[in-house]
Amino acid sequence: MSPEAALELAEEAGLDLVEVAAAANPPVCRIMDYGKYKYEEKKKKAGGKTKGSELKELKLRPGTDEHDLQFKLKQARRFLLEGDKVKVTVMFRGREMVHREHGYKQLDRVKELIGSLAATESPPRMEGRFLSMILVGNREEIARVKKVEAEAAKAAEAAAAQAPAREDAKPGPDAGETHA
Repeated sequence: MSPEAALELAEEAGLDLVEVAAAANPPVCRIMDYGKYKYEEKKKKAGGKTKGSELKELKLRPGTDEHDLQFKLKQARRFLLEGDKVKVTVMFRGREMVHREHGYKQLDRVKELIGSLAATESPPRMEGRFLSMILVGNREEIARVKKVEAEAAKAAEAAAAQAPAREDAKPGPDAGETHA
């Protein structure tokens, strides 16, 4: 096919004429969407890359209440299970700097409550008005926790499938009627 005829076909189809093998005699061309082809190639190239661990930060105060601390620890646990590192920071304001021991107690409490799920990568240290430490997940413990959660989810799913429909959930014979 002549190059002019191929170009005409490509234009009619709204596609591009792309030279595939220039070294061949005659050169081999293909009618395709070149932008889509480049996108697919880029995707293939990037497909082998995996997500590295990110550093997530939890900010506390020396007087953070128990409920708020539990909520933050739930987030930290989720981050650790996803494979991320967690930086726990205690922020001091004004005269709180005099009582740094409250911040250290807060970080010790976090370590105690997270337990064996994480190990301390960097111990607590002061940086200006911030006291922080970095926690990294314990791979064996994370694998065990994920296995337990998966088994619990399967058990709950099986129980839901076996549970009979509730009688009181079904509409009665006079459903939709109003009584005055």
